[in-house]
Amino acid sequence: MFNSEFNGLIDEKYAKIDLYPSALQKKIDELNDWILPTINSGVYKTGFATKQEPYEKAVTELFKSLDRVEEILKSRHAKGEHYLLGNELTEADVRLYVTIVRFDPVYHQHFKCNIGYIRHDFPHIHQWLRELYWKNDAFKSTTNFEHIKFHYTKSHPNVNPYGITPLGPIPNIFRLDL
Repeated sequence: MFNSEFNGLIDEKYAKIDLYPSALQKKIDELNDWILPTINSGVYKTGFATKQEPYEKAVTELFKSLDRVEEILKSRHAKGEHYLLGNELTEADVRLYVTIVRFDPVYHQHFKCNIGYIRHDFPHIHQWLRELYWKNDAFKSTTNFEHIKFHYTKSHPNVNPYGITPLGPIPNIFRLDL
């Protein structure tokens, strides 16, 4: 649905973009089968845990999956490829991006996903993130770090009862040339 359902409502140049190509659908689905529950939802399972044991289980699973993504991207980068499935941007990249771009600014501190930072502990995920953000305006122009920080820190009084919004990390995302 995400890939084509709204094509009649958008500019034709955008409707031609295929993030779910038939040749890669099985591989995209395989990635999504574990990325969605352990990373995309994993940050929420971690952040909204109300007992130590479920928190530890969720955060451990989250970081195991981040390690798994790191290895996939390490292998891709060694081949000169830039995305999860090679040199073609797919739904799997978009789905992962929305969590990874929020990770250091929000999930690390706000949801106690603090075993590591993307920027310091996952060099291949960090490179992938920065390439998406700095080389593709669709990512940069739709990512608003101030909104991300304010939304999370102001809308979860059970996690952040005083609504304090951290200033960092600074910068929100490192330049690509660093």
